[in-house]
Amino acid sequence: MTDVLDLLRPETIAPRAKWGSRKLVISELSDIVAKQVGLDGNDIFNAVMERERLGSTGVGEGVAIPHARIDGLEKPIGAFARLEEAVDFEAIDERDCDLIFLILAPKESGVDHLRALAKVSRIMRQERLREDLRKAHSVDAVLEVFAPTSQSEETVA
Repeated sequence: MTDVLDLLRPETIAPRAKWGSRKLVISELSDIVAKQVGLDGNDIFNAVMERERLGSTGVGEGVAIPHARIDGLEKPIGAFARLEEAVDFEAIDERDCDLIFLILAPKESGVDHLRALAKVSRIMRQERLREDLRKAHSVDAVLEVFAPTSQSEETVA
């Protein structure tokens, strides 16, 4: 994966979500991805929640990157939600999260999974990108914010 946009589809973006808990966020994003890849949303949810139990995926600055490896996937896929009200992801900075980027990878894809996580983590550290995502109120606006990250790696803010 060379580009964060390789992970996203317009159908996997929720730019104005009103999901009031970490479980609900993961459940909704799991269902969104399940519809795109033809898998069971409950299986995705359970895998992501199992990973959540190992440690927080709240990386700070209002960002969470829940992730899991899933049987039946051909390549990594992601889903993004900008929450209207932030929820507790037990982030390292104790801040609630409103920018959620779910990453799923095939069960056997160690390197692809790690590359996807590293790429998303790196771009989500950019303060300007986070600010722009918080102002993005449509799928097209979210895609537009992520587009420059595919053209060149910007300096981490």
